[in-house]
Amino acid sequence: MKQTLKAHESLPEKAETSPTVGDIFRKHGEVFRATHPLHPRQHKVMYDIEHCQCGEFGTHWKVCDSCGHMIKRYNSCRNTHCPGCNHIAQTKWVNARIDDLLPVSYHHSVFTLPDLFNSLCLFNRRLMYDLLFEASSQTLLDFGHNPKRLGATIGFYGILHTWGGQLWPHPHVHYIVTAGGINNTGKWVDPKYHATFLFPVKALSTVFRAKFLEGLKKIHPQLKFPDDLKALADPHAFSQWLYHEIPKEWVVFSKPPFSGPEEVVKYIGRYTHRSAISNNRIISDKDGKIEFWFKNTRKGSRWETTSLPAATFIERFLYHVLPKQFHRIRYYGFLANGKARSNIESIRQDMAVESPQALTVPEKGVACPNCEDGTMMTILIMDGYGNVIVDNCDSETDREVPVILDST
Repeated sequence: MKQTLKAHESLPEKAETSPTVGDIFRKHGEVFRATHPLHPRQHKVMYDIEHCQCGEFGTHWKVCDSCGHMIKRYNSCRNTHCPGCNHIAQTKWVNARIDDLLPVSYHHSVFTLPDLFNSLCLFNRRLMYDLLFEASSQTLLDFGHNPKRLGATIGFYGILHTWGGQLWPHPHVHYIVTAGGINNTGKWVDPKYHATFLFPVKALSTVFRAKFLEGLKKIHPQLKFPDDLKALADPHAFSQWLYHEIPKEWVVFSKPPFSGPEEVVKYIGRYTHRSAISNNRIISDKDGKIEFWFKNTRKGSRWETTSLPAATFIERFLYHVLPKQFHRIRYYGFLANGKARSNIESIRQDMAVESPQALTVPEKGVACPNCEDGTMMTILIMDGYGNVIVDNCDSETDREVPVILDST
């Protein structure tokens, strides 16, 4: 029976018997691969998730710093698409962003591509997603530099999400933007509209659309077209399609500024290092159908349940596999890589403020299951070939393997 929750309600705690994405891949993956052609990158993602925490990637030993209790655990795959391997990387990234926080307001903006581009995105992931970043980030930078808007270089970073609630393609970029920027003399400039918005969304939408379409025409010779869009390989037909079929109004979303640094931390903690679906949203795998929770944005963002055939679920999950070495988090303005630290320190000196170290999110240790007082410490890590390695494998936010040795 279909279940629903209000938008502000939390999802029910995941049952121990509920499957994970890895469980689904292990159960249905072989049949899926036999009936669906896959890119090598998609094969790699499936393989990693199927073998995550199963011994394929080696083992590590943890010992309690209080009672000496020892536990053997299997290493995670560390694939960025795996729902169970992102917690430690996420915490470290969040802490790095906390170190960059300034005593100013921050805005949340979202730039979304129209659904008509979904097919092109699936066939041209790197080209289309790079262009999405380029057009949206340049739009924000131009508005910041415009003296009528702000007259300064803003600082911001973007996080690419390519999915919607039911795993359909839905490419969009979330941006965290400083309310204000630095001018040509290095002085801080406050925005004109502190309590409402940074830049008008309708104007942002118009400029974003123009920049994206202009860039799309430039990369047209490099695009690959699916069978139903083969006619668009002709430049004239492509231009006509863009003019007549593409919506005139694009979705650019902008929220009021966050209430404080703590809210920024909570936000980036939720939205970074996500995979297409988290394991806690999956309810069951019965009769070849996967039931899971999704947020219905058309009904007030309330939580509802739906189900998909296993093959469809896997296919949609693999829609969101990104190209190798693709950077889904990018930095711009005075937060751009290579000059962020010096710019931030200069701004803090100008404002006479210190770094907000107190907001750092702690990396949670694993409590000892034996004495419950101590913390489990990693003492030995071995790779899948049995070699001892020096690395931090505490990215296992996973199930413990019930292999326990007598510590005496």
